[in-house]
Amino acid sequence: MATVLEHVRVMSELPLSSQDKPEPTIRLAVDVGGTFTDVVLLEGEQRYTSKTLTTPAEPEQGVLQGIEENLKLAGRTLHDVDLLILGTTLATNALIERKGARTALITTQGFRDLVEIGLEDRFAQYDVFLQKPTPLVPRYWRFGVTERINAQGEVLLPLNEDDVTRIAQTLRDEDIDSVAVVLLHSYRNPQHEQRIAEILQQELPHLAVSLSSVVCPEVREYERLSTTCANAYVQPQVAGYLSRLEQLLTARGLHIPLFLMTSGGGITTLQTGIEQPVRLVESGPAGGAILAQRVAAELGETRALSFDMGGTTAKICFIDDYQPQISRNFEFGRVHRYQKGSGLPIRIPVIEMVEIGAGGGSIARVDTLQRIQVGPDSAGSEPGPVSYGLGGTQTTVTDANAVLGRLDPSRFARGKVALNIEAAQQALAVQIGAPLGYSAELAALSVAEIVAENMANAARVHASEQGKHVEHYTLIAFGGAAPLQAARLARKLGITRVVIPRSAGVGSALGFLWAPIAYQAVRSFYQRVDRLNHDEVNALLVGLTEQATAIVRQAAPLGDIQVQRIAYLRYAGQGHEVPIELPDGDVQEDTVHALQTRFAQRYRELYGRSLDHVPVEAISWSVAASTQDDLAPAAARWTPSNTLTTASSPHQRQVYQIEDNAFTATPLHERTALAQEQYVSGPALVVEEETTTVVDSGFYAHLSPQGHLILELGSEDFHHE
Repeated sequence: MATVLEHVRVMSELPLSSQDKPEPTIRLAVDVGGTFTDVVLLEGEQRYTSKTLTTPAEPEQGVLQGIEENLKLAGRTLHDVDLLILGTTLATNALIERKGARTALITTQGFRDLVEIGLEDRFAQYDVFLQKPTPLVPRYWRFGVTERINAQGEVLLPLNEDDVTRIAQTLRDEDIDSVAVVLLHSYRNPQHEQRIAEILQQELPHLAVSLSSVVCPEVREYERLSTTCANAYVQPQVAGYLSRLEQLLTARGLHIPLFLMTSGGGITTLQTGIEQPVRLVESGPAGGAILAQRVAAELGETRALSFDMGGTTAKICFIDDYQPQISRNFEFGRVHRYQKGSGLPIRIPVIEMVEIGAGGGSIARVDTLQRIQVGPDSAGSEPGPVSYGLGGTQTTVTDANAVLGRLDPSRFARGKVALNIEAAQQALAVQIGAPLGYSAELAALSVAEIVAENMANAARVHASEQGKHVEHYTLIAFGGAAPLQAARLARKLGITRVVIPRSAGVGSALGFLWAPIAYQAVRSFYQRVDRLNHDEVNALLVGLTEQATAIVRQAAPLGDIQVQRIAYLRYAGQGHEVPIELPDGDVQEDTVHALQTRFAQRYRELYGRSLDHVPVEAISWSVAASTQDDLAPAAARWTPSNTLTTASSPHQRQVYQIEDNAFTATPLHERTALAQEQYVSGPALVVEEETTTVVDSGFYAHLSPQGHLILELGSEDFHHE
């Protein structure tokens, strides 16, 4: 990150002499989750972390509180900070909870119902009670305008501006806050969308306007429409929040730009986040994937499974050869758990992962079939789990872990929340135990087991979809709740090695500090590869490169920028594309040949054969610009010494053990007190400020040279003294 800090210094007009050794840089990252706001401050080798309850009504207040606590720990002020990166779930929560702006849609006449027609398929073919996701924009706020542009960008029917003026009046009468403008083929020619935006700004200056030609300039009108509607739905709320936060931070002494984490694993500018907040929907989980990527490289783990579990959700991501998978498709608000197609699609660059409603705050209940169900709804931070004592009445996963003895009531969330074990016991006994004839303890154990099985099932499904064998991976677990569940999850998946990184409880925020500044620009432009119009393609790529690098340069005015160009190719008549990297330089005849060769090779890798007699089509083109990331060269896979000694601890806690079906005196180890030459034999607890690691029976835990806690199941590599 040194290069990023140099960029920040330049933007802040701070001198940085090449002759002088710079002062230790101070880097600050904030991850606003659904339950907790995590803050990490790095100053040289020093690391300061904190957790505060998220303040949903005014998220900026929780951010300020966490930042001030961390700065106080470090003895610093906001003026001392060299880099500040924010990740937020505000856009995600607004979408999932349907608490966004009053949003309207303007589209080509005759196409306003496309948001409900969708792809005209059924994600569960034989489910007669199938429910499709409700569109973000109700039908009475969808409007058609007379216009038509064809797929070649030619105007067939001019825009009727009187239609737009009449719609503007209706928007004023309906007190609409935001509008999505999605016209057919605007990705090829955006002039009608741009003119609509001009008229709306003249008539309604305070109206937020999202254009599909800016947000998602690609073919497939349903995905483009859904993405633009999502952007419009959250834009007023996110823009207001980010603007207020910037003003408050500046008033308290911040003198550098505020950067944002995006869903694709890169850092972008505040203005980009305000204009395209849909790119932020998975910012927190993306930071976690970056952390797991770095930890995997440090330990030489070429196959890693990132497991991030906080207060609201759990996220799982495969990382192969130190690279998380990147996709351009994301789905939110699934009506049916695990069912692809049951949510609303968003087409943005995003790190490929599966997310389920299984966090510490996930609510547990007994359904009509006498089954325990956990999530996806969460108690969040307000009112929170029953044990928080903040008014919550529905029992949660955190309540279950507290009753099982896995959590220290006085140290939870750095002591900010004193857990009420008795209240949690009573809630579990009444809500879970009584309907099933269980004790409070057995009810708590059942809830914890259901959560672990839900996550294991999600990981199995995701692995199957990706063609991977999950048992060959190393589990890297972080987030406040993941270390509590990691060993149990690993055992269910057949995984024998688990890594709990340093500062695991605030892992996603820590990952922000190692992400590159990046932006991906994309546009659809259909071409037969064997009849490629070189001039038009080159002009398109130049424009995309200028767009992407201009945004990166706003945050990184100095230093080298890496550019990666991608063509999305398919065989003629197919419905899906394969991304193929373009060779450097202008697109010429030899480029076309190389592109076809690369495509055929990649197609054979994916599907076992190629269709060499079928013409190849290019559907979309993209350019990704980024600064150099901070990932160190991968190390050889680390293994412990064969002379480890047993770590002893004078402290014990009564913890309910599944093998004994009873409470057992369990050793309690402070993570900071463990030495690298020691190991901990399960069952045991390893506690730290933000989280607790449960070392299950059969696991051995020890520290790596980097300070990561590694759990190994029945490893024969141990020859303990």
